[in-house]
Amino acid sequence: MPTYHQILKNPRRKKMHTNNVKALEGCPQKKGVCVKLRIVKPKKPNSAQRKVAKLRLSTRRMIIAYIPGQGHNLQEYSSVLVSGGRAPDLPGVRYTLIKGKYDFSWKESFERKKKLSKYGYSTKKKF
Repeated sequence: MPTYHQILKNPRRKKMHTNNVKALEGCPQKKGVCVKLRIVKPKKPNSAQRKVAKLRLSTRRMIIAYIPGQGHNLQEYSSVLVSGGRAPDLPGVRYTLIKGKYDFSWKESFERKKKLSKYGYSTKKKF
């Protein structure tokens, strides 16, 4: 426990809050334009091909954002809406695109062909 004179000499300081989404500049979302679309591989224990986009924001900053969902319709110069939210297994990817806004459509291009029963596999077998 510090003494009264120690606190007078060195007053207590509050912890500084760090912002991990600096490119948004305090805004919840920003508009951006796709510059390049890429496929990257995640960090060590995971194995996949994750889709990411390099974007130029309306503030002229360049960022890398994750493209959620299965399949997308994005091309170069597509307008998108970006929010904060990182992809944990992709280093350097701290932003996520929002579906259903501007040129990023909501409908997924990949549909499930075979669906299981709600209660598991069906027991009937056809011969």
